[in-house]
Amino acid sequence: MADKLKITLVKSPIGAIPKHKATVKALGLNKVNKTVEMPDNDAIRGMIWHVKHLVKVEEI
Repeated sequence: MADKLKITLVKSPIGAIPKHKATVKALGLNKVNKTVEMPDNDAIRGMIWHVKHLVKVEEI
């Protein structure tokens, strides 16, 4: 596992279900193409798994 993850919002969550919208917001992503760095742990990986169709993830 990497030390950090670089998460980029690549698709708008406008049409997503409310739970997915909340997950994207909790990850700190509020605009398309915004990128955040988060620690690589099971909680963050689980959040990413639920919105994998909206984000792009890179290990850094």
